[in-house]
Amino acid sequence: MKHNITYLFFKLKLLQPSESAITYWMDTNAIDKLEYTLKHGNYNTRKLAAEALELVGRCSSVPVLLHAMNDKVQNVSIAALNALEALGCHEDLVISITKKRFNWVKELRDKEVKLNANVEANKGKKHTIYRWERASKKSFDRVKEQLKRSIR
Repeated sequence: MKHNITYLFFKLKLLQPSESAITYWMDTNAIDKLEYTLKHGNYNTRKLAAEALELVGRCSSVPVLLHAMNDKVQNVSIAALNALEALGCHEDLVISITKKRFNWVKELRDKEVKLNANVEANKGKKHTIYRWERASKKSFDRVKEQLKRSIR
């Protein structure tokens, strides 16, 4: 009863479902509630809903997961990809999209690892920066000195 009231408040946009509510919906196979949460929740509830659909989802959940795959938050899109892979619907389109997205995620992670390795490698290096004197600065200093002298 408590989780049904939570769902009602969530539909009215008064509160976000908790992890226990999503777990309850997962245990009771309330796939429609999980799909709605995946569409309209905040980033944390969207991630939890995608993980729950990974465990209890059906092939009818594929369109919602495909939409969640393009989420702005990387953790949500990765959870949706994992759910699509776990559902294992044998549609060629879903399989090819999932493979492309997994390659995209792998490239992002490789770039991050490479960037961190470069930062670690450059940590101990000291950079020598040379300052070149400009002629205009010398002439400016000379004029300044002349102005300081009294005029006779």
